[in-house]
Amino acid sequence: MSQTPDPGSSSNALLHLRSVFKVYDTGETPFTALKGIDLDVHTGEFVGIIGKSGSGKTTLINMITGIDHPTSGEIVIDGTPVHDLGENDLARWRGRTIGVVFQFFQLLPTLTVLENILLPMDFCHMWAPKERVDRAMDLLEQVELADQANKLPAALSGGQQQRAAIARALANDPPILAADEPTGNLDSKTADAVFGLFERLVERHKTIIMVTHDNDMANRVRRALHVSDGEIIEERVHRPRAGA
Repeated sequence: MSQTPDPGSSSNALLHLRSVFKVYDTGETPFTALKGIDLDVHTGEFVGIIGKSGSGKTTLINMITGIDHPTSGEIVIDGTPVHDLGENDLARWRGRTIGVVFQFFQLLPTLTVLENILLPMDFCHMWAPKERVDRAMDLLEQVELADQANKLPAALSGGQQQRAAIARALANDPPILAADEPTGNLDSKTADAVFGLFERLVERHKTIIMVTHDNDMANRVRRALHVSDGEIIEERVHRPRAGA
């Protein structure tokens, strides 16, 4: 089954998916990776997508980020019908609307940490050129990497590279952060620190959608969606801890 939205919730949802199917032509037998997904996510939510390998969770987040296209269905994010965008418009939209964080960081190795943060601003022509370096340095301060700004990514630890990747994802102040297994390549202590950074971003009204196979992490998000065989089969809502 797909998630059943609350009555009237879709009208003010930041992210709105309706009857989203994704079918891959694999030869003789097409493979249906997503089977009619319905989902609404609102501003300031922290949503986890969990499931086994091959369940469809990464395909789902790729639909949300525009990295892949649905075979059919509707995807509306921040008022934009993403399913209707061409490649050029989609790249610009993504750069302004969704910050993407990957498991393996994907920082450009020949650029410094600071230059990696500046790239999305330059690509989308965000902020005045003279403001970009100050903004990038402020983001590096937030992730406690200002002293690493002029180093190449290879000089950083895995946790530092992931924090740099998060700063890059925030470069254009997007309303949504989409993270695909962001802690999957980190030790437990570093993963906990990265998750804590996500929690602080949610407190500042960022919306975060995170794919994870880690049940401990899934139990700490506000909503956890369990994906299996291309469908959302369960939704769990976790109440804030007392004193949180």
